[in-house]
Amino acid sequence: MRNLLYIFFGGGVGSILRYLVSIYTQKLWKLGNFPIGTLLVNVLGCFMIGIFTSYFVKNDNYLKYLLITGLCGGFTTFSTFSMENYSLWENQQFGTLILYIILSISLGFIAVFGGMKIQNLI
Repeated sequence: MRNLLYIFFGGGVGSILRYLVSIYTQKLWKLGNFPIGTLLVNVLGCFMIGIFTSYFVKNDNYLKYLLITGLCGGFTTFSTFSMENYSLWENQQFGTLILYIILSISLGFIAVFGGMKIQNLI
């Protein structure tokens, strides 16, 4: 139960940080329609999950729920996606890696497209 509270708190903080970083980055760097705020959040999230995962491999404790699952998960799920890809790469599961990347991006895009189309019918 304690782990769920850490995830809950970290996720809330991560979500607020994602919003603030994304909004203020868009305001500071006006690059037309390019989503620079989201790009920055995703790259920062990947950097953070790399640091946290490397640390908690050596020092396993309850803070991993707060920082990895909660904070990074709330900040961006792209960080988890990237960490899973790194793990597949490290384990030399290249076929699975390529399949995971292609399916995640294409099915994600198709799901968004489908959701938008269905919503427009309602």
